Amino acid sequence: MTTSSMLKTRSEHLCHGGRVGFYSHQSDVLGLEARFAVFVPPGATAARPVPVVHVLAGLTCTEETFFIKAHALAEAARLGIALVATDTSPRGAQVPGEEESWDFGTGAGFYLDATQEPWSRHYRMGSYIAQELPALTEKLFPLDGTRRGIMGHSMGGHGALVHGLRAPEFWKSISAFAPIVHPAAVPWGEKAFTGYLGPDRQAWRREDAVCLLEDGYHHPADILIDQGEADQFLERELKPELLEEAARKAGQSLRLRRHAGYDHSYWFVQSFAADHIRHHAGGLGGL
Repeated sequence: MTTSSMLKTRSEHLCHGGRVGFYSHQSDVLGLEARFAVFVPPGATAARPVPVVHVLAGLTCTEETFFIKAHALAEAARLGIALVATDTSPRGAQVPGEEESWDFGTGAGFYLDATQEPWSRHYRMGSYIAQELPALTEKLFPLDGTRRGIMGHSMGGHGALVHGLRAPEFWKSISAFAPIVHPAAVPWGEKAFTGYLGPDRQAWRREDAVCLLEDGYHHPADILIDQGEADQFLERELKPELLEEAARKAGQSLRLRRHAGYDHSYWFVQSFAADHIRHHAGGLGGL
């Protein structure tokens, strides 16, 4: 069976002269059907592939959330940037308890590979993001895999920072909205990491942006982060000042922009989404 024949097209739509598609496939990494979305800007062809930015959404979201709510596609179309959005966790793993809370299990995969049973069989969003999804989409769509960036919101911002810092040659640009920067030290992360990775906090460091910077990881490009100062999760879960301090000590270039009055919602995200597309276009180029 060919790669294209394994892809199920759920819907496709013209948008800003480009095409938005929502797809599913049987994932070898997850062992389940996985869903993702792709925006291909106008002018992209197999002979003229475009840079691509992978988008990671936050807790409870899906592969549709950013495309529908962030209002980023117009700028991506203008600059010739493709976007790929993935789901936030496996679906239908039938792990006992996966539907019991909104911040762990379904909709809350934290973009890592679980090592603890019963989660380790299917909760492998880390490898899905780092390997399977880029390989699949770059085979099927006119995407230039040599010009690949990553961005995310909240839990997805955590994922973007971690994946980008760990593989700077693979992910050549990084940005985030209101990211969980130090999950090993906040309730959301402690709950998720204990469940997925076990109680050994040393094993958590590879999945934490602040710890990665402390441990010598570095990205050659400037990282852009936007944070609302009226974010209801700012002091308890996000703590961007910890990333700012770690970046300063590590010599990591970081633009952390604070915005008075903005909260954690997609009203905040859509207010600055075009800036993030321009940030990635600056690092990756356009069509």
